Amino acid sequence: MERLPHTNSVNKAIGANSVACKTLGTDAASHDDSADKKQDSMPKKQPYVSHQPDSHGHIHYSDDENGMWQALLERQAEQIPNRACPAYLDGLKKLNLPATRIPQLHGIDEVLQATTGWQTAAVPALISFGKFFKLLANKSFPVATFIRRFDDMDYIEEPDIFHEIVGHCPLLTHPAFATFNETYGKLGLNATKEERWFLARLYWFTIEFGLVGQNQSSRRIYGGGILSSPSETVYALNAGSEQQSEPQHQPQNQPEHRAFDLLDVLRTPYRIDHIQPIYYVIDDLDTLFDIVNSDIMGMVKQAMSLGLFEPSYAVKNA
Repeated sequence: MERLPHTNSVNKAIGANSVACKTLGTDAASHDDSADKKQDSMPKKQPYVSHQPDSHGHIHYSDDENGMWQALLERQAEQIPNRACPAYLDGLKKLNLPATRIPQLHGIDEVLQATTGWQTAAVPALISFGKFFKLLANKSFPVATFIRRFDDMDYIEEPDIFHEIVGHCPLLTHPAFATFNETYGKLGLNATKEERWFLARLYWFTIEFGLVGQNQSSRRIYGGGILSSPSETVYALNAGSEQQSEPQHQPQNQPEHRAFDLLDVLRTPYRIDHIQPIYYVIDDLDTLFDIVNSDIMGMVKQAMSLGLFEPSYAVKNA
């Protein structure tokens, strides 16, 4: 799912933190500065609207909305064992999410504050790129307070509360994951618009669609875009090929797993409305500390000068 409408240019699509990931199974998140622009090619449908809390800070959800949460949670619970990384499962246990209703954000905040000092921030479905970075830089994770409709169960472009809470919040209890998000926000605040396009790919191939584990037999998922999508949770670990050269076209049912290389990641285009053909793999979650301590913006400038790899998917017409 995406938090902001993306541009027609695939190479300028901004992946970011988001909610119900769309690219996962076609869930994922994307951020873009053109929040006020509508994408003419998208089918017209009723827009999602975030709920506002009452005077006590409580958000009231309907029975249908709570039913959607329960259905998504039950289906995903069948997929994540032996697929999600141990730190994610540990974080999920700490959150102790309710099974039959959408959780209130203050309950999530209590756990995050006690572990890494983070908290959530209720936001509309669409926020500006600048606000997104500012929230992360201040250790606040944006969460849109609506949930997808049943006809969008497998695919949603907007970020919903299921994606953010189930996809990302469990790992926000892990120091490396939390630090990476904070650093990313600070870098984004000071980046130019073009630099943000390249930074988006870093977030996309780590926080949204990252895999962890050197050995394929023990490889697991940590990207929230995957973990909030039952279909992509299965697909992402479906006997991916090992490859470290430039991306090649892969069969739709066989993703490519590539060893994480920061420069390559920054040069790899992606589509937010398409299941991912390529996943980058880090050795372990503490590798995120290593990325944070590297010269990310220096690599961004180098990637800008070299340009993007050829897409590994069919490019949509503008």
